[in-house]
Amino acid sequence: MKVAVAIFAHQEERRIGACLSSLPLDRAETIFHILVNGSTDATADRARTRAGGRSNVIVHDIAAGGKSRTWNHFIHALLTGDEDAVVLLDGDAEIVAGSVDALVETLKTCPQANAVAGMPVNGRQVELYRRNLKIEGGLFGDLYALSGRFVGMIRARGLRLPDDLIGDDGLVAAWAHTDLQTDHGWVMERVAACEAAGFACEPVRLTQPSTWRMQYKRMINYSVRFYQNRIISDIMAREGPDGLPPRLGALYGEWLPRFRPRPLPTGWFDRKALARMRAAA
Repeated sequence: MKVAVAIFAHQEERRIGACLSSLPLDRAETIFHILVNGSTDATADRARTRAGGRSNVIVHDIAAGGKSRTWNHFIHALLTGDEDAVVLLDGDAEIVAGSVDALVETLKTCPQANAVAGMPVNGRQVELYRRNLKIEGGLFGDLYALSGRFVGMIRARGLRLPDDLIGDDGLVAAWAHTDLQTDHGWVMERVAACEAAGFACEPVRLTQPSTWRMQYKRMINYSVRFYQNRIISDIMAREGPDGLPPRLGALYGEWLPRFRPRPLPTGWFDRKALARMRAAA
């Protein structure tokens, strides 16, 4: 099978080496695209060093940041269109050995599946996350795979994630469940969970000031995503993927009067998120 792998990396000079070391880069028949986007650190240089001149490992140093924007570029500009499977992962994750093969094999044995989820293997709530992925049919952006047929449908329709979307995984899962229709066409079996494919993320160490800053920004992003998902759910229910705008910010003016912060402590981050969204409207 022809397989393409996308590794999304933004400011990951510290983690990209471990991520790439966990992948089977020596497999010449698999093409690895390292998508360094919006980075001002040494991520691209370290990725090139780890690639070691392999012809099947391509480092793309993209000036514009944003995972959703980079996802669109990868799907529509970098793939050839004849891939049997496409694996996508984040550059700060370490992938369990054999995961790429396991994801591809699951796509082969579950022909009804448009997408397959890799599973977290560490963290305090790992068992809860694993159980929810299997029950709810979700995806984690850290590691998942799409069938070549499904990617071909996305390319043929010219569908793109909104460039300012926080988190690709939720919307891609919805597209997969609905077969690119409205939410009324939701079928759970179109997203499968693969127990044999896993990823490990760096644990949060609250004793480090840098971790506090990172987590603070992350919580605001989670709040933005919460409100964005309300907009997306409305569009997916009424119009499906064709109704999504190039930027969700274009709809903020219409939606912001309907949004209220949730109770504390989440409400603190909601207020920061709503202020950011007002500035972008």
